[in-house]
Amino acid sequence: MTIESAVFLLFLIMDPFGNVPIFLSVVRHVEPKRRRLIIFRELLIALLILSVFMFAGKHILAMLQVSESSLGVAGGVVLFLISLKMIFKGSTEIFPNDQKSEPLVVPLAMPLLAGPSAIAAVILIMAQAPDRWMDWGIALFVAWLLVGTILISAEKISHYVGNRALTAVERLMGILLTMVAVDMIIDGIKQSFAL
Repeated sequence: MTIESAVFLLFLIMDPFGNVPIFLSVVRHVEPKRRRLIIFRELLIALLILSVFMFAGKHILAMLQVSESSLGVAGGVVLFLISLKMIFKGSTEIFPNDQKSEPLVVPLAMPLLAGPSAIAAVILIMAQAPDRWMDWGIALFVAWLLVGTILISAEKISHYVGNRALTAVERLMGILLTMVAVDMIIDGIKQSFAL
């Protein structure tokens, strides 16, 4: 895997365009001046969570006695379900927000950005070539930066582009993510049976 493909994979998994409406609905009760600060804080928390799993994930897997092939299949299945949700949107919000207080960690940082599929992806990326840890760290940071730029500009993007265009982009990203998920599942099965 190249740095560019790792950036693309992580960018797709974090689904910034699909998260724009969710982020806006979660922070709608917060003062407009604080919204960007909250989004930036949640982005930093998500980066921290993903970094911890990227560099300590192999040890966590060893402690839980989970093989890399099992992680590949499980990550692929979760990714596949998320991609289906991106393609076939329901009428209800994933994380309805009725509270008036500021969100902290849940649901913005985790599971929207640093969800199960993103965590599985960073662990898998690192497990495939641990000696390239600096490349994977750069890939994670670049993907996070791209996602962050989109989410911090969420209000402007939503205003200029509109919900229909955001939905179209999210569905396209969902289709690409489906292909990546199927590939992860096939690779995990091949590893399990040494095909």
